[in-house]
Amino acid sequence: MKTSFTKVGLIVAVVAMTTGFTSCKKKGCTDPTATNYDDKAKKDDGSCIASVTPGASEEVVTGFVTSNTTWTADKVWILDQKVIVSSGVTLTINPGTIIKGKEGADALASALVIAKGGKINAVGTAAQPIIFTSILDNIQIGQITGTNLTTTDKGKWGGLIILGNAKISASNGDVVSQIEGIPASEAYGSYGGSDDADNSGKLKFVSIRHGGALIGAGNEINGLTLGGVGNGTEISDIEIVANLDDGVEFFGGTVNVTNVICAYGGDDGLDIDQNYAGTITNFIVIEDAESDKGLEIDGTEGTTYVTGLFTLTNGSVYSKDGFGRPADLKDKAQGTLNDVKFSGFTNNKLKVRASYQIACGAVKTDACSNMIASTPKLKVLTSEHGGVEVYTTSNDGATPPVTCPVWSSDQSAATAVGISAAAAGVSNSIFSWGWVQANNKF
Repeated sequence: MKTSFTKVGLIVAVVAMTTGFTSCKKKGCTDPTATNYDDKAKKDDGSCIASVTPGASEEVVTGFVTSNTTWTADKVWILDQKVIVSSGVTLTINPGTIIKGKEGADALASALVIAKGGKINAVGTAAQPIIFTSILDNIQIGQITGTNLTTTDKGKWGGLIILGNAKISASNGDVVSQIEGIPASEAYGSYGGSDDADNSGKLKFVSIRHGGALIGAGNEINGLTLGGVGNGTEISDIEIVANLDDGVEFFGGTVNVTNVICAYGGDDGLDIDQNYAGTITNFIVIEDAESDKGLEIDGTEGTTYVTGLFTLTNGSVYSKDGFGRPADLKDKAQGTLNDVKFSGFTNNKLKVRASYQIACGAVKTDACSNMIASTPKLKVLTSEHGGVEVYTTSNDGATPPVTCPVWSSDQSAATAVGISAAAAGVSNSIFSWGWVQANNKF
């Protein structure tokens, strides 16, 4: 009996030691009611996602948000037409939350608008991104992607619009403007001012899908619209997929954006207007036959705020099937492209616009003159492309192109300074958390 007791005690001790060792090493979600419950986990790592019966928990929101509000991940939030976060109010969106926009156009188009003075605090994680998508998307709580919508499903709802008080260069010398598609009678559509450090909140690990509904005459909503947004705002790890209009459009402002991917859009990937003067770092644009240009960059529109310079650095812009154009530098564009790899386009030349008076007379200020000036305002540095193509309004797309001696001289000068150089591009792994990776669409 003594020998038998000793053996049993030894077995119990070994089991206890093994169990203790496992509990120290095996982490995961230990909540059996969660959608990502790990039955092998012994120590909770805080990753649990609430489990809700599909379709059982939804909340429809519409109109103005007038007090601090939190949208939680235990329900799907349905945008019914415009939802506007008022000045002085913060909307918090928890990690893993899914927001779906209803269908509709013009006044009925669904969109989330953060008005000047309002804030959004939408901070997801790689494991629990915040997802904006269409009500037609069959994605459920706890999922990264649905199964029924593809890259061709565009314009199914609106998009996300953030408006701030930073400087813009609008037409007619205006320092404040009205965001496109929202009637001038609606005060919440105003953006621009004098505070470059303005803070509109935080946006991190956010995926915006299948948007771009018509919001007004000739205006589709961008996936993410940033109007006069200041550099006190934090934006990183953003994914825009299958938007009918641009992926991200900047109307002036100084906000810096890190880690952004715009894929399979119906227009441009990144669009810069009204002398945006922030920095975009680590970006990917994926074009296909339905897309237009990877980058479309405009500069000043009016006489105010003419000194700001954009910076785009560390990027990959490519076409999946040869269609589209890599970039269009136009309308007095001024800033720097640095370490950007353009590839896959049948025509891989960067378009650079030049403007002249009637009959190719006096040269007017435009992207080309900014690029070839003795002290250039527009620079293409250490970027890989197929050369530059100077164009005017009259020869854009014409066959053969309409040319003149001044244009030919500008083409030669732009070619001399817009030299292609090997660029590394950006690793796809930065965006392994989103729709593009989950659907193998890199």
